[in-house]
Amino acid sequence: MTNLSPFVYWSQTKNTLLLKVDLKDAKGAIADFSPVSVNFSANGYGARGVNAYKFQLHFYSLIDDETASFVVSDNKIELQIRKLEPAWWPRLVATPQKPHWLKIDFDRWRTEDDAELEEKPRDVREDYEQEYAELQKRELGYIKEKTKKVYMIFYNLAMFVGYLYMVAVMGVLYYRDGTESIGKMYANVGNAFKFVQLLQYLEVMHPLFGYTKGSPVVPFFQVSGRNFILFLMIDMEPRMHAKPVVFYVFVIWSLVELVRYPFYLAQLLGREVGLLTWLRYTIWIPLYPMGILCEGIIILRNIPYIDETKRFTVEMPNTWNITFDMVLFLKIYLLLLILPGSYMVMSHMAKLRAKKLGRGRAKRRQQHLHAD
Repeated sequence: MTNLSPFVYWSQTKNTLLLKVDLKDAKGAIADFSPVSVNFSANGYGARGVNAYKFQLHFYSLIDDETASFVVSDNKIELQIRKLEPAWWPRLVATPQKPHWLKIDFDRWRTEDDAELEEKPRDVREDYEQEYAELQKRELGYIKEKTKKVYMIFYNLAMFVGYLYMVAVMGVLYYRDGTESIGKMYANVGNAFKFVQLLQYLEVMHPLFGYTKGSPVVPFFQVSGRNFILFLMIDMEPRMHAKPVVFYVFVIWSLVELVRYPFYLAQLLGREVGLLTWLRYTIWIPLYPMGILCEGIIILRNIPYIDETKRFTVEMPNTWNITFDMVLFLKIYLLLLILPGSYMVMSHMAKLRAKKLGRGRAKRRQQHLHAD
């Protein structure tokens, strides 16, 4: 079946690109941005009537895919993109030949006034990426992948298999023993959870070595927060092992990762799976608040245990002449987790969701009414 592409109208300034997709009453819009391309798909009324439409564009130069976003309205979809480096582009796409459905938006078109544009030298492998891959496969019998990409594929696959194994074990035990299995879950999957959670510190290293984009600070705090709960609040307090809340937090953590790692695998393999993208940026809405609640309950349950055992507490006199009250620290940690911590995580995910899946239609209509 031939893929249908909608008409796309583009315009530029020195710093930005604006793509207007000619689709009315669009639903299920997804725009997957990378530094060199965009993959778009949606259902709506376009040039061929009501159909599923999609297109892929390889840009002339690099874009800032972290800030790229799109807005769905009743009669069009606008993709708002910032160029990585300010410059006037002689064309939108990498190759001199443009798709027949790509048009210039003359109403918003801007040009550079002073000098004619000179195209910079380009790599033919980037201009004709698919053709080059096919030629390479014919010559070598396979497509030669970069070492970094191969490593990232194996890492994400291994992590997915790890979490799938733990979910399978918990599911089988619960199916066999019912609620009686809940108190035994840590004994059965606790060591496996500790292994994969420690392995997640590799995600802190990936940005440092250029394997992924972004800062290592965010994954460090995310992984360290989980490991604080797992190792210090659960593993080191035997009385917590049989608590139902431990089972619940394991289920929540696993469900999040069973969506996240396949999503990353699909991105690495260049596949766009609409349902997987939607789940990646939607499943956090119920799971993150439940996870924060369960982690808070685990900390609350630990406070009397630590007050009793004085674990991690440093009292005077000692060699370093310092004191540390672990109970007070947990109370402060709990307060930060519930208030600023949860707000920062939820607002960050909400922004990502708006960028990947578009903004709410009701909000857009209100904005149109105010503008009128």
